[in-house]
Amino acid sequence: MAATRKIALDAFGGDHCPFVEVEAAVLAARAGQEVILVGDRARLVPQLALLGISRYDGEDGITVHHASETITMEDTPSKAVRSKPDASMVVCFDLVRRGQAAAVVSAGNSGAMLASGLFRFGRLKGIDRPAIVSSFPRPKGGPCVLIDMGANVDCKPINLVQFAVMGAIFSSTAHGKRPRVGVLSNGSEEGKGTDLTRAAHRLLAAHPSPAFSFHGYVEGKDFFKDTVDVIVTDGFTGNVALKVMEGTAGGIVGFLRAAVMQTARTKLGGLILRPAFRALGEQLDPDSYGGAPLLGVDGVAIICHGGAGPKALATGIRIAGDYAARDLTPALRTAIGDHRELFAAAKREESPA
Repeated sequence: MAATRKIALDAFGGDHCPFVEVEAAVLAARAGQEVILVGDRARLVPQLALLGISRYDGEDGITVHHASETITMEDTPSKAVRSKPDASMVVCFDLVRRGQAAAVVSAGNSGAMLASGLFRFGRLKGIDRPAIVSSFPRPKGGPCVLIDMGANVDCKPINLVQFAVMGAIFSSTAHGKRPRVGVLSNGSEEGKGTDLTRAAHRLLAAHPSPAFSFHGYVEGKDFFKDTVDVIVTDGFTGNVALKVMEGTAGGIVGFLRAAVMQTARTKLGGLILRPAFRALGEQLDPDSYGGAPLLGVDGVAIICHGGAGPKALATGIRIAGDYAARDLTPALRTAIGDHRELFAAAKREESPA
């Protein structure tokens, strides 16, 4: 793939497209990131003009690349990717594959993003299933990584150990330190969990890695503690856990607001603590984290929430550029080679005696 800093943004993926995507592209371009806005040119150009962008040939940091089709949330992912080759999302992946963009960002159908990654990028050699990874904030220790966040509902031990390796490389690339990895379970004792988690725990404990230190099991109560830097689980559990965390964060903010408004004294205290509350709100704001990378495909793809606003999408564009510049994909490729013995042991675990 040719070296480029441009990020391909699917302009017709989100719930409020293309208005949100256009504004996000403008925000990113004004911050110095080149963006290829992919979608129906006739609808995109007037929106750019409303935001003061009169050039869309790259001069103002934005290039419009026409795509005549879209993939909706109602489409069957794999069928849509095959039957709509000129869909904005699919074209974004093609631009990266041809070296005209460094990464893809979309707030569209996450299943179609996974299918596009598999069909257009292909899996990294040695990876059985790609996974979605997400970071969330903690009071101490920096962000923690959760993998898988929803791509794989039913997993085997090989999947979890591969998630552990990919999550560790992502964490070290994004946060700059050798991470501690834990497997999510219902207790910290080795005998806890399911057949799946026990097998993953046994494999990771038996094969020490230079890329990470294996902590063992972690529980739900450990999410916001400085216990591990990467939490490994199947996509069903990971998606539920992430949504519980998002709901809890919103609930805490609501409880604080209600408590502050109870009396004149608490209102005064709220005024004094307003800077701290504002900082907390910014830290818990999902828009600050932009999107979730799809790991295990041969390229950088960021999946954003369908309801993401311009700030979240612009953040997704920024982190896509960061991960491409930091050579996340080559680092993953190297790590896969370094963990062949672990992966082979996991494969043997699945083979009938």
